[in-house]
Amino acid sequence: MNILLLTPGTGNFHCGSCLRDHAMVKALRTAGHDARLVPMYLPQVFDIPAADTTSGEIFFGGINVYLQQKIGMFRQTPRWFDRWFDAPVLLRSIAGLAGMASARAMGQITVSMLKGEHGRQAKELDRLIDWIQQTQEPDVICLNNALLLGLARRLKERLAIPVVCTLHGEDAFIDTLPAPYSEQTWDELGRRMVDADALIAVSHYYANVMRDRVGLELRFPDVVYNGIAVTCFQPAPAPPEHPTIGYLARLHPDKGLGQLADAYINLKYRDATNNVRLCVIGAQTPADRRFVQKIRTRLERAHVAGDVRWHINVSHGEKAALLHSLSVLSVPATYGEAFGLYLLEAWACGVPVVQPRSGAFTELLEMTSAGILCKPDDTESLADALFQALTNREESAQMGRRGRIAVLEQFTDEQMADRFLSVLRRVVEGGGQCNGL
Repeated sequence: MNILLLTPGTGNFHCGSCLRDHAMVKALRTAGHDARLVPMYLPQVFDIPAADTTSGEIFFGGINVYLQQKIGMFRQTPRWFDRWFDAPVLLRSIAGLAGMASARAMGQITVSMLKGEHGRQAKELDRLIDWIQQTQEPDVICLNNALLLGLARRLKERLAIPVVCTLHGEDAFIDTLPAPYSEQTWDELGRRMVDADALIAVSHYYANVMRDRVGLELRFPDVVYNGIAVTCFQPAPAPPEHPTIGYLARLHPDKGLGQLADAYINLKYRDATNNVRLCVIGAQTPADRRFVQKIRTRLERAHVAGDVRWHINVSHGEKAALLHSLSVLSVPATYGEAFGLYLLEAWACGVPVVQPRSGAFTELLEMTSAGILCKPDDTESLADALFQALTNREESAQMGRRGRIAVLEQFTDEQMADRFLSVLRRVVEGGGQCNGL
């Protein structure tokens, strides 16, 4: 099967959804399918070499999308002119500023993109379709997230092939947009959902979230759990020398690093855990620097900064090695996380987790029994759960072993690709849209 995945890039940091799509494409290609990633907005950044999984061109380049939103003349400029702004070097150079765009500008662009053929970036959509017609013969096109559903109607009309869409975390972004753009985005999204031949959520939790938020009374998304290449992650040969709490995610307030820092300070003042260390691993963009500095200052004022190690924008190999140094992982996200790829990476290394009882965490930990759930947004509860994991070593070791087994049995990249393919085959062979239709 020939499969194209349209995936937005970040330009300067590792994004969980990009890593998932990259793992998906590699697994599909290993299974004998012609699968390829098509970058959008900014160049994609992976923590391992991308090999030949990515197309050479970037579509809906971030600079052109912005200019076409703001200035009418750029909606009419020829392709040779636009190509200057799509140069990967230039896009990477402005990637750090992308996160600093005003909320109002982001809201306008989001709504316009969802309008698709009627939006201000319609020229970019036609360019993408022309490229597909000239260079590709896909059997199906996969959209990385629901905010790309504005592309589906025109893609299907001109190419006469099915389009499927993954759902993962759109609500957290949409709800941060200012009025009236948040409301307009949800309204437009509801109208565009019917254009997808299948909707694929990354967890049952998130399938229910999007069904309720968008009003999918007759459509229930398929669920395909994320997966990872387990061979890249192995359990540590021995327990860490020092009890260590780990964090593995973007260094952003929404991921709960501030709350974890407070829980860590709490633990340092308990006799049984005063020797615990904190290992912070994650992506940091220029927009995150001020927040990270605040956390560093908070730890210094509490006189615990000397036992904290920071590892920013690490490679895949460095990440796997650092996971071996952890006793427990915690990413206490402050919103309803749709999945959490970092859980799989920790479990594959035999590391148990402590997570809030929210989002998909409840679903995943009840499936695996590979961690401890605590109260959401409650520093004391988080500290108590971490204390339990650190002081009951045998129980934690058992949770880590269960996590490793769960990944091997349910969350490999091959299993993810197989489940994904079952949905694609259904729509390509004319088996209808989402479950429940």
